[in-house]
Amino acid sequence: MEIKNIRKKIDSIDLGIIKSLNKRASLSKRIGEIKRKLNKRVYAPEREKEIIKRIKGLNKGPISNNSLTSIYREIMSSSFSLEKPLNIAYLGPQASFTHLAALNKFGADVNYVACESIPEVFLDVERDNSDYGVVPIENSIEGAISHTLDMFIDADLKICAEIILDITHNLLANCKLNTVKKIYSNPYVFGQCRIWLQTNLPKVELIEVLSTTKAAQIASKEKNSACIASIVAAKTYNLKVLANEIEDSPHNATRFLVISKSDVTKTSDDKTSIMFSIKDKVGALYDMLQPFKKYNINLTKIESRPSKKKAWDYYFFLDLAGHKSETKIKKALKELDSKCKFLKILGSYPKFE
Repeated sequence: MEIKNIRKKIDSIDLGIIKSLNKRASLSKRIGEIKRKLNKRVYAPEREKEIIKRIKGLNKGPISNNSLTSIYREIMSSSFSLEKPLNIAYLGPQASFTHLAALNKFGADVNYVACESIPEVFLDVERDNSDYGVVPIENSIEGAISHTLDMFIDADLKICAEIILDITHNLLANCKLNTVKKIYSNPYVFGQCRIWLQTNLPKVELIEVLSTTKAAQIASKEKNSACIASIVAAKTYNLKVLANEIEDSPHNATRFLVISKSDVTKTSDDKTSIMFSIKDKVGALYDMLQPFKKYNINLTKIESRPSKKKAWDYYFFLDLAGHKSETKIKKALKELDSKCKFLKILGSYPKFE
């Protein structure tokens, strides 16, 4: 009887939740109508951050903040679809780590567009076929994704959000471990599982493909072949898990960027990404970094890439704490601009929590 009475209370609460969700959805539709008239974007990263921060502050348990965030991610995803159907381009195919990152950011109620390459993701957004794109930018073990960095040199797109996804790699196949002759995966993934592979399968041929999902597709059809991919890929392509968590480091995470044509307004905790090239002289890079020290701006990342236009000519990619609209950052960027050959602000966006 006690269980029955408790379940009646749960049913009553469920009714209230449904009514509240539909009331919220109606308000979201009204906001969508106003946004369309004002020609404003549907997805607002600054508003998303505000909502997540507020619900975490209001949460008294026993539901964890992570669970509550996941619930609200889907509520917001439903709101997007009511305001305007969103197309999200990502480095595919389905069940790739970039797909998982996109799902974590935008939820299940938007339309996902799988792209075969990073340049294709950029192109899809530039041509307005997709509203946003999701691309990998760096891994905690293997470092920067050079293809993504290179695309920002010429692309006229902004970074509007970031996603950090904990990565777990698994060996998948439809054969036994001792019969595996080939393993397919992304080259970055092989780098993240190097020690495990050398220890356990030193004589097996490693074949690089564009994505972990492509690897899963091949392994599902080819005899005595395996792949390194996610558990989601195992379920999607009916593969068995031969070994779990084969990554060399337990602290393996990949950072992804959300790209669009829109700028993002300031929040309480932002990050700004820029790129610049320097004049060919002694101490040039040191001079470029002085404005950030002068205005006490924290630099969180710096990467270099060859320009591909001239030998020994480089672009530098830099992440700094704060929003480009802040006075001290404006001053620092103005001084940097006067010293360097080329400066491009890639975007200011909420820092991932």
